[in-house]
Amino acid sequence: MKRLLIIAHAPSDNTQKMHQAVISGASDSRIENVEVVSLSPLETQPEHINSAHAIILGTTENLGYMAGLMKDVFDRCYYPCLEKNEGLPFAFYVRAGHDGTGTRRAIEGITTGMRWRLVQDPLICKGDFQAAFLDQCEELGMSMAASLEAGII
Repeated sequence: MKRLLIIAHAPSDNTQKMHQAVISGASDSRIENVEVVSLSPLETQPEHINSAHAIILGTTENLGYMAGLMKDVFDRCYYPCLEKNEGLPFAFYVRAGHDGTGTRRAIEGITTGMRWRLVQDPLICKGDFQAAFLDQCEELGMSMAASLEAGII
């Protein structure tokens, strides 16, 4: 059984819906050999990351950067995880009120330092909330879980 870890900062009703859509897609009944574990940033510990076979990160864009609680995950887990999961496949989504550029750059910079492997283009959900964001999040979760189960990532 492979483990897909979802770490998401979801402070609003809409971001919680997005988070649930990612979980729903990753937990699709056709995907049988992937355990989906979802944690908030405050719950996430280095051992969770080190035991994952793939990760999906979800964050809001706050002041042109990732949410402080998501940054806290990296602050606490960077060194305990460094060199223990090089090549770890990951993807991420951003609920961006603006354009998500700073958030994307920050996540990509930190994960490059950790030597993780971005396996899908980042999902940047910009502007006013749209129902399409939920479909995109569900597709992200399903794609990651299915790819993990198939050994593609």
